[in-house]
Amino acid sequence: MTQTVEATRSPPAATVAAPLLSVNNIEVVYDDVILVLRGLSLEVPRGAIVALLGANGAGKSTTLKAISGLLKTEDGEITRGDILFDGARINGIDPDKIVRRGIFQVMEGRRIIADMTSLENLRLGAFTRSDREVDADIDMVFRYFPRLKERTGLAGYLSGGEQQMLAIGRALMARPKMILMDEPSMGLSPLLVKEVFSIIREINRDLGVTILLVEQNARAALSVASHGYIMEQGKVVLDGSANELRDNEDVKEFYLGGAGDQRKSFKNLKSFKRRKRWL
Repeated sequence: MTQTVEATRSPPAATVAAPLLSVNNIEVVYDDVILVLRGLSLEVPRGAIVALLGANGAGKSTTLKAISGLLKTEDGEITRGDILFDGARINGIDPDKIVRRGIFQVMEGRRIIADMTSLENLRLGAFTRSDREVDADIDMVFRYFPRLKERTGLAGYLSGGEQQMLAIGRALMARPKMILMDEPSMGLSPLLVKEVFSIIREINRDLGVTILLVEQNARAALSVASHGYIMEQGKVVLDGSANELRDNEDVKEFYLGGAGDQRKSFKNLKSFKRRKRWL
């Protein structure tokens, strides 16, 4: 009797998709002397919303400017490390070329053009495009932000919430692969914060736009993000899924207001003590 023995084959290794954005151990210096980012690394998967959290001065906005190429406007430069977007290195590339590659930054404070109309601001967002579908995309923006369609005057007369909507709509006009959002809740009422973050979730879900979200309202950010990073003094000190961060006792204490009476001592705590606990 002949027995057939089949070779045992190992199952193929799982294929892990490369992240859309990969920031690898970067350092950023301003004015040749001020070290702001100290070896920062993070990844943003394609199609995800990732939150970047931290106190004022942690380096969150600098991180976004390093990615979008805007450091030069403030005498800053990346002195070490690499930033890869869609598999290509983008260090040192001019901001307009980074926009053409698919990254658009919504700046802190909105930065809309006050003496232009809402429609003109939206068309400005499409400056890198040469296709004929701009009008269709304006209609798409109005579906997400119907209030903007009703505001036909100068953008400077819009409310703070409407200006934030216009800034996000202007970003969508570039048809980006990724939007960098810097403090979208700044200056908004709790009701408007809820509305803006709901729309951010819809844009991600409907259009597949990847979002890196810098935000001090950690609770709102983690409500829409799948993953988060926490920065202190120019470095990432903790990262994990949104659920893991929400359940982390230190995150609850320092960012989510969950420390009860212990919050009275918050002003006496130094960031290096938090970093020591996290590291």
